[in-house]
This record gives sequence, C-alpha cells and structure tokens, in this order.
Amino acid sequence: MFRLSNLISSVVEDKPERVLDGSIAIWNFTNRCNLSCMHCYSKSTLDEVDTLTTKQIKKTILQMKENGVKFIIFSGGEPLTRKDLFEIADFCKDNGIITYLSSNGLYFTSKNIERIVDTFNYVGVSIDGDEETHDYFRGLKGAFKETLKAVLLANSTGAKVGIRFTITKETINSLEYIFDLVEKHNIPKIYISHLVYSGRGLDNLKMDLTKEQRRKSVEFILDKAFEYYKNGRDIEIVTGNMEQDGIMFLNRFKKEYPHLGDTMRERLVSWGGNSAGRKLLNINSEGDVRPDPFFPLTVGNIIEQDFGDIWQNGELLDQLRIHPRKQISGICSECEQIDICNGGSRARAYAITGDLWSEDPSCYLSEQERRKD
Repeated sequence: MFRLSNLISSVVEDKPERVLDGSIAIWNFTNRCNLSCMHCYSKSTLDEVDTLTTKQIKKTILQMKENGVKFIIFSGGEPLTRKDLFEIADFCKDNGIITYLSSNGLYFTSKNIERIVDTFNYVGVSIDGDEETHDYFRGLKGAFKETLKAVLLANSTGAKVGIRFTITKETINSLEYIFDLVEKHNIPKIYISHLVYSGRGLDNLKMDLTKEQRRKSVEFILDKAFEYYKNGRDIEIVTGNMEQDGIMFLNRFKKEYPHLGDTMRERLVSWGGNSAGRKLLNINSEGDVRPDPFFPLTVGNIIEQDFGDIWQNGELLDQLRIHPRKQISGICSECEQIDICNGGSRARAYAITGDLWSEDPSCYLSEQERRKD
C-alpha cells in the first residue's frame, strides 16, 4: 500500500513519518459474495458456507495481538454476509486492534449504516468505473447504482470513507471518471489497485494493462496527487499492488521539490515496498495463512496451528523478510532502486514463471529509472 498524499504532505511540511507500528492482516472472513467480479482472487460465490466459527476467530485474534498484529481489514467475499461480523469487529476493538471494512456496499442500508461506520475505523467500497463498466466488471446489472448509494450514505455520516478501484484494460477508461466522482462528492480517499494474477485475476490475465498503459495511468494518478496537495484538496490517494509506483513518484517529487529529494528517498526506503510476509499477511475463509491475499503458497492454518507458531517460524517467511530482497533474479538483480520497491509482487512472478524469486513481470520502469541517478 503506497500512500502518495501522506508522503507528499509529511515530507514537504516536515511532519513525522507515518510508521506502521505492527502488522496488517487482510482477513477473508467468508468466501460468500453476491457478486461475481472478474478480478476476484478468492473466486467467491453466493453458495459458499463459512468454515471458521466465531470462537475460532476470536481465539486467533488474541494470538494475533500477541504477535504484533495491530490492524485487521475485514474482507471476503462480502464480509457483511457474516451474521457475527459486528461481534468479531467489536472483539477486535476491545483488544486494541484497528479494523477496516472492505465491502461492495450492497448491504449498506439507512438502518445499519451508523453501526457500520461506528464499528470500523475506515470503510472502503469498490467502484470499478462508470455504470456500464462497473456492472460488467462486477457481474451484476444495477450494482453501480446501489453501490454508489452506499458510498454516499456512508460519506454523509462524516466517517472516513473511500472508493476502491481496480485498474485493468476493462476499467482503464473510467480512471478519470472515478477521480471526478471522488471530487464531485468529496469522498475522503481513493485507493487504486493494480491487478494481481490470482483467482479470477489469473483466469482473466489478458485484462491486465500493458506497461505503456500502466505508465500513463500512474502518471495521471501522480498528477492528481500533486494537484490535490497544491490546491489544498483533502482527498487521500493510495495505490496498491504495484510498489514500483514509489520510484515513479520519487522522480516526480524530485522535479517538484528538488531540495527534498534525498529526504523523500529515505522515507521510501523506510516504507520498504512490498511487505508480503513482513508487515502484511492474509487469512482466507478456510483458515489458511498466506504472506498476502494473492500469494500462491500457504504458511499454515489457524484451525490446525497456533497463529504465533505460523507467523514466527518458517523458511519462506524468513526469505520474504529480507530487505531488500536481493535474491530476486532478472532485472531486479541489478536494480539500484530495489530498496524502495523490494522487488514487487511475488504472486505475479510465480503466476508467470513458476519461480517465486523471478522479477515482477509487471514492472514498467525503464533501465534508467532503475538507477538511483
């Protein structure tokens, strides 16, 4: 997760660095969902039955707390299909764990919206383009209208709300539209996710951007981030699943604020790039633990093992926690900027080559950009 807006303001205004004090868990509490999205890494359907019990989940939450997990993103499937979701979230809060909700918004109503925003520290709702694009991408006609209603309903409460947008060949023409939507309705945050090759995202691999399309998209996003900062527009921009964006951002930042270029680079190295298995983990609806939601390999299962035994041991996690990951081959082996991006996505590398330690095939940086100067 790459927080462009926060980086600009904190460095330019000499504010303290925003440090992730602990790990983030993205937990797919259910694989049940009322949509059938083209990029869904968990291949969710409406017919799924929940495996994890409330008791098992609470037990694991206590183990996660003991092992430094400070944030849990409630995901799915559609997490609001679980009847015990608020009970689980309240249990997290009682134990000092910050909770975020990632939802399609279709279960938001005027009757439950206050409960939702009071429970979760942040609510992210997915909109993947204009009406036609979103409905096609999400597999349900009429979904856009209901999801937009949900976003506006949540935003009207004054809570921290954001739009989540996955950029692919199917949605790229809506990138500008999504920013217009955020500006029009004063949505506090926009999260732009790049495609990772897992689940339906792997099945539909042809929808991933070309490197030229990706570069143009990132340039547009960077333009917006600097525009918002200079104009005092309080909209936070975050990108995900493409840590190479950090290097593009650094080059742009140095043009805008050349005297602060070294400070920004230090900040980006501290951020550390891809954090799978380091500051990030995933638990799926079956209890499998992975270094990130897209990762092709599991490191354990919470039904069978104590979370601490899983998270504190294992050769794979030890390898992932090397920073920078200089064991990665290909263009990464000679890249002078790997201390910023940390080699990008291991899931994409594995999906294309079968080698967990090959270069991220989506890296769009030129040879010159892979050099420090």
